Amino acid sequence: MAEKPILGVLCSGRGTNLEAIIAAIKSGQIPATIGVVLTDKPGVKALERAEKAGIPHAVIDRKALAGREAFEEELLAALKKYQVSFVILAGFMRILSPRFVLEYPGRILNTHPALLPAFPGAHAHRDVLAYGVKVSGCTIHFVDEGTDSGPIILQAAVPVKEDDTEETLAARVLVEEHRIYPRAIELCVKGKLRVEGRRVKILE
Repeated sequence: MAEKPILGVLCSGRGTNLEAIIAAIKSGQIPATIGVVLTDKPGVKALERAEKAGIPHAVIDRKALAGREAFEEELLAALKKYQVSFVILAGFMRILSPRFVLEYPGRILNTHPALLPAFPGAHAHRDVLAYGVKVSGCTIHFVDEGTDSGPIILQAAVPVKEDDTEETLAARVLVEEHRIYPRAIELCVKGKLRVEGRRVKILE
Protein backbone atom coordinates (compact mmCIF):
# COMPACT_ATOMS: atom_id res chain seq x y z
CA MET A 1 0.00 0.00 0.00
CA ALA A 2 1.19 3.53 -0.72
CA GLU A 3 2.69 5.66 2.03
CA LYS A 4 -0.51 7.70 2.18
CA PRO A 5 -3.92 6.06 1.72
CA ILE A 6 -5.33 6.59 -1.76
CA LEU A 7 -8.93 7.72 -2.12
CA GLY A 8 -11.17 7.01 -5.07
CA VAL A 9 -13.99 9.57 -5.22
CA LEU A 10 -17.22 8.71 -7.06
CA CYS A 11 -19.46 11.60 -8.13
CA SER A 12 -22.57 12.16 -10.21
CA GLY A 13 -22.93 15.95 -10.21
CA ARG A 14 -21.44 19.23 -9.07
CA GLY A 15 -18.73 17.76 -6.88
CA THR A 16 -18.99 20.27 -4.03
CA ASN A 17 -18.12 17.59 -1.48
CA LEU A 18 -15.19 16.62 -3.71
CA GLU A 19 -14.04 20.24 -3.50
CA ALA A 20 -14.29 20.16 0.30
CA ILE A 21 -12.25 16.93 0.40
CA ILE A 22 -9.59 18.38 -1.92
CA ALA A 23 -9.32 21.44 0.36
CA ALA A 24 -9.00 19.25 3.45
CA ILE A 25 -6.19 17.25 1.84
CA LYS A 26 -4.38 20.45 0.82
CA SER A 27 -4.66 21.83 4.37
CA GLY A 28 -3.24 18.63 5.83
CA GLN A 29 -6.44 17.66 7.64
CA ILE A 30 -6.81 14.44 5.65
CA PRO A 31 -3.50 12.54 5.36
CA ALA A 32 -4.34 10.93 2.04
CA THR A 33 -4.27 11.55 -1.69
CA ILE A 34 -7.03 11.26 -4.28
CA GLY A 35 -5.98 8.67 -6.84
CA VAL A 36 -8.91 9.12 -9.19
CA VAL A 37 -12.29 10.81 -9.54
CA LEU A 38 -14.91 8.75 -11.37
CA THR A 39 -18.32 9.90 -12.56
CA ASP A 40 -21.21 8.00 -14.08
CA LYS A 41 -22.24 10.96 -16.26
CA PRO A 42 -20.27 12.93 -18.86
CA GLY A 43 -19.98 16.70 -18.57
CA VAL A 44 -20.59 17.07 -14.84
CA LYS A 45 -18.94 19.81 -12.79
CA ALA A 46 -17.06 17.27 -10.66
CA LEU A 47 -14.86 16.48 -13.68
CA GLU A 48 -13.90 20.16 -13.98
CA ARG A 49 -12.97 20.26 -10.31
CA ALA A 50 -10.77 17.17 -10.69
CA GLU A 51 -9.14 18.62 -13.80
CA LYS A 52 -8.40 21.91 -12.04
CA ALA A 53 -6.81 20.04 -9.10
CA GLY A 54 -4.70 17.86 -11.40
CA ILE A 55 -6.42 14.65 -10.30
CA PRO A 56 -6.85 11.75 -12.75
CA HIS A 57 -10.51 11.44 -13.71
CA ALA A 58 -12.74 9.38 -15.96
CA VAL A 59 -16.34 8.96 -17.01
CA ILE A 60 -17.82 5.48 -16.74
CA ASP A 61 -21.16 6.02 -18.40
CA ARG A 62 -23.72 3.58 -17.04
CA LYS A 63 -25.99 4.17 -20.02
CA ALA A 64 -23.27 3.12 -22.44
CA LEU A 65 -22.67 -0.21 -20.73
CA ALA A 66 -24.63 -3.44 -20.82
CA GLY A 67 -26.10 -3.41 -17.34
CA ARG A 68 -25.08 -2.89 -13.75
CA GLU A 69 -22.55 -5.70 -13.62
CA ALA A 70 -20.55 -4.32 -16.56
CA PHE A 71 -20.74 -0.82 -15.05
CA GLU A 72 -19.39 -1.99 -11.70
CA GLU A 73 -16.66 -4.03 -13.37
CA GLU A 74 -15.45 -0.83 -15.05
CA LEU A 75 -15.59 1.07 -11.75
CA LEU A 76 -13.62 -1.62 -9.93
CA ALA A 77 -11.04 -1.83 -12.70
CA ALA A 78 -10.43 1.92 -12.49
CA LEU A 79 -10.20 1.88 -8.68
CA LYS A 80 -7.71 -0.98 -8.77
CA LYS A 81 -5.67 0.70 -11.51
CA TYR A 82 -5.09 3.63 -9.18
CA GLN A 83 -4.53 1.37 -6.13
CA VAL A 84 -7.42 2.93 -4.25
CA SER A 85 -7.68 1.94 -0.60
CA PHE A 86 -10.85 3.89 0.37
CA VAL A 87 -13.88 4.62 -1.81
CA ILE A 88 -15.61 7.94 -1.12
CA LEU A 89 -19.13 8.44 -2.50
CA ALA A 90 -19.64 12.17 -2.97
CA GLY A 91 -23.07 12.67 -4.49
CA PHE A 92 -22.85 9.38 -6.36
CA MET A 93 -26.40 8.52 -7.40
CA ARG A 94 -26.02 4.80 -8.01
CA ILE A 95 -26.67 2.03 -5.52
CA LEU A 96 -23.70 -0.33 -5.35
CA SER A 97 -24.24 -4.07 -5.39
CA PRO A 98 -23.27 -6.32 -2.47
CA ARG A 99 -20.50 -7.73 -4.64
CA PHE A 100 -18.97 -4.27 -5.12
CA VAL A 101 -19.28 -3.45 -1.41
CA LEU A 102 -17.50 -6.66 -0.46
CA GLU A 103 -14.50 -5.60 -2.58
CA TYR A 104 -13.91 -2.77 -0.08
CA PRO A 105 -15.34 -3.99 3.23
CA GLY A 106 -15.47 -1.19 5.80
CA ARG A 107 -13.69 1.11 3.35
CA ILE A 108 -16.58 2.77 1.49
CA LEU A 109 -17.99 6.01 2.92
CA ASN A 110 -21.11 7.88 1.87
CA THR A 111 -22.84 11.13 2.76
CA HIS A 112 -26.62 11.32 2.98
CA PRO A 113 -28.57 14.61 3.27
CA ALA A 114 -30.81 13.61 6.19
CA LEU A 115 -30.48 12.23 9.71
CA LEU A 116 -30.47 8.50 9.07
CA PRO A 117 -32.15 6.15 9.69
CA ALA A 118 -34.90 8.69 8.88
CA PHE A 119 -35.52 9.58 5.24
CA PRO A 120 -33.21 7.26 3.30
CA GLY A 121 -33.25 7.19 -0.48
CA ALA A 122 -32.85 9.68 -3.30
CA HIS A 123 -35.38 12.35 -2.27
CA ALA A 124 -34.46 13.13 1.32
CA HIS A 125 -35.20 16.88 1.29
CA ARG A 126 -38.57 16.38 -0.38
CA ASP A 127 -39.47 13.69 2.15
CA VAL A 128 -38.29 15.79 5.11
CA LEU A 129 -40.48 18.73 4.08
CA ALA A 130 -43.48 16.54 3.32
CA TYR A 131 -43.27 14.89 6.75
CA GLY A 132 -43.05 18.17 8.60
CA VAL A 133 -40.06 17.46 10.84
CA LYS A 134 -38.45 20.45 12.56
CA VAL A 135 -34.83 19.24 12.33
CA SER A 136 -32.93 17.66 9.48
CA GLY A 137 -29.24 17.38 8.68
CA CYS A 138 -26.69 15.04 7.18
CA THR A 139 -25.14 11.67 7.94
CA ILE A 140 -21.75 10.25 7.05
CA HIS A 141 -21.85 6.46 7.17
CA PHE A 142 -20.07 3.33 6.08
CA VAL A 143 -21.68 1.66 3.08
CA ASP A 144 -23.04 -1.83 3.62
CA GLU A 145 -25.16 -4.05 1.39
CA GLY A 146 -28.38 -2.12 2.07
CA THR A 147 -29.52 1.35 0.99
CA ASP A 148 -28.31 4.11 3.34
CA SER A 149 -28.21 1.51 6.10
CA GLY A 150 -24.53 1.25 7.07
CA PRO A 151 -23.10 2.16 10.49
CA ILE A 152 -23.18 5.90 11.18
CA ILE A 153 -19.87 7.74 11.62
CA LEU A 154 -20.91 11.38 12.10
CA GLN A 155 -24.08 13.45 11.92
CA ALA A 156 -24.88 17.16 11.98
CA ALA A 157 -28.30 18.77 12.46
CA VAL A 158 -29.85 21.85 10.88
CA PRO A 159 -33.24 23.46 11.60
CA VAL A 160 -36.04 23.10 9.09
CA LYS A 161 -37.57 26.55 8.57
CA GLU A 162 -41.23 27.27 7.94
CA ASP A 163 -40.55 28.73 4.51
CA ASP A 164 -37.95 26.18 3.40
CA THR A 165 -37.95 24.76 -0.10
CA GLU A 166 -35.97 21.71 -1.11
CA GLU A 167 -33.31 24.08 -2.46
CA THR A 168 -32.95 26.24 0.66
CA LEU A 169 -32.88 23.21 2.96
CA ALA A 170 -30.35 21.47 0.71
CA ALA A 171 -28.06 24.51 0.80
CA ARG A 172 -28.11 24.60 4.61
CA VAL A 173 -27.44 20.87 4.87
CA LEU A 174 -24.61 21.07 2.33
CA VAL A 175 -22.67 23.49 4.54
CA GLU A 176 -22.65 20.83 7.26
CA GLU A 177 -21.73 18.06 4.82
CA HIS A 178 -18.69 20.05 3.75
CA ARG A 179 -17.68 20.32 7.40
CA ILE A 180 -18.19 16.77 8.66
CA TYR A 181 -17.39 14.65 5.59
CA PRO A 182 -13.69 15.60 5.59
CA ARG A 183 -13.61 14.95 9.34
CA ALA A 184 -15.10 11.46 8.87
CA ILE A 185 -12.59 10.67 6.12
CA GLU A 186 -9.77 11.93 8.33
CA LEU A 187 -10.84 9.63 11.17
CA CYS A 188 -11.20 6.69 8.80
CA VAL A 189 -7.81 6.97 7.09
CA LYS A 190 -6.09 7.52 10.44
CA GLY A 191 -7.58 4.25 11.73
CA LYS A 192 -9.52 6.02 14.46
CA LEU A 193 -12.87 4.33 13.82
CA ARG A 194 -13.95 0.98 15.24
CA VAL A 195 -17.25 -0.60 14.23
CA GLU A 196 -19.01 -2.59 16.94
CA GLY A 197 -22.31 -3.87 15.57
CA ARG A 198 -24.34 -0.82 14.62
CA ARG A 199 -22.11 1.58 16.52
CA VAL A 200 -19.00 3.35 15.27
CA LYS A 201 -16.62 4.30 18.06
CA ILE A 202 -14.19 7.17 17.58
CA LEU A 203 -10.79 6.34 19.06
CA GLU A 204 -9.13 9.58 20.11
